[in-house]
Amino acid sequence: MKILVVGSGGREHAIVEALAQSPEVRKIYAAPGNGGIREQAELISIEPNNIEAVADFATAERIDLTFIGPEMPLSKGIVDAFRQRGLVIIGPTADQARLESSKIFAKQFFKKNGIPTAESSECSTPAEAYAILERSKYPIVIKADGLAAGKGVVIAENPADARLTVQQFMQSKALGEAGSRLVIEEFLEGEEASFHVFADGPHFQPMVAAQDHKRRFDGDRGPNTGGMGAYSVDTILSRQQQHAVLQRIIEPTLAAAKSYSGILYAGLMLTSAGPKLLEYNVRFGDPETQVILSRLKTELLDVLIDIAEHRLPSRKLEWRQDAAATVVLVTSGYPGKVETGKQIFGLEEAKRVEGVKIYHAGTRFGDGKIYTTGGRVLNVTARGSTLAEALDRAYFAAQMIEFEGKDYRKDIGNKGLAKQR
Repeated sequence: MKILVVGSGGREHAIVEALAQSPEVRKIYAAPGNGGIREQAELISIEPNNIEAVADFATAERIDLTFIGPEMPLSKGIVDAFRQRGLVIIGPTADQARLESSKIFAKQFFKKNGIPTAESSECSTPAEAYAILERSKYPIVIKADGLAAGKGVVIAENPADARLTVQQFMQSKALGEAGSRLVIEEFLEGEEASFHVFADGPHFQPMVAAQDHKRRFDGDRGPNTGGMGAYSVDTILSRQQQHAVLQRIIEPTLAAAKSYSGILYAGLMLTSAGPKLLEYNVRFGDPETQVILSRLKTELLDVLIDIAEHRLPSRKLEWRQDAAATVVLVTSGYPGKVETGKQIFGLEEAKRVEGVKIYHAGTRFGDGKIYTTGGRVLNVTARGSTLAEALDRAYFAAQMIEFEGKDYRKDIGNKGLAKQR
């Protein structure tokens, strides 16, 4: 088979790595890919949001299956465009992708279908937002309605912080049109978890749970980011919590969405009243993908073909009992402005650490060397028989890699370790 993976981050590198394990795969293309993906796929210099160009390439090359990594092309209708051409693609339509691309649409969907979530209000003008803030209890959560690359959610501790956020999002247009409308919702107490399923209509196959670390600095301080690290171990959700998530969140969602297909990712808050849904993503999380696929024993390609051929329930997925952990190496200054073009050293040595894989995120290859191209640079991922072992391996390998301005959180997985003590 000839496979096309659309995207350029660590998530897409992990997907390419997983697909490359199948003997059925003859060739993988990545649009546009990165400096690490080039080792297993031919890079195609087409931007993911250029839907017609991606579809033209898939048509010309007779691609057998296309998988979409990032949310933006899904929200812009790449699945619709491919299906109109009779091309096989994994992912939801633009209409279904509104579960992620519009926070307001999603909250209305949750309320209509009785899905447990935070109480919230919607606003379309700064005046409406300021009025809501006046009667709110703090801390409070402010979310941009549109897609903002993981940076459209702010936890405001007090009225002054909340008013500043509204001013930045709605009046200064810090997020462009994504912040022109807002959801303002109650702050839920508890621990976050990421729960993914493979889906096809009402049918689904659950994946192992993961926990992301969104805040920039140790101790969950600083601004939200696209993700500073993640881990996956079976103790993230109890059996009772997983049952509640499936019965009260996933099943009613897919029943109401009817023809949803692809990956559905529930961002959860594990409250004292049970799991509540913070938000949906309509694709794999990043960096959760790196730890989840590290634990998947069943070939990813087989699962994707099951979705495409509408026989998803027919296969029992197998998962490794190992724990997995990812440490994201970033350039200092992230998630703000960063300097790029810095040479990276130590990659080959780090890859030789037992149980470790290095997934590239913001890199490029040139003149036989690897250089940084963005804020999130590398995802150092490791498996181990315990979470402690996986983390030790990931951090050991992370210390072997060097580039100017390298930084990373030192407390990935600490909540998981604390549960096991």
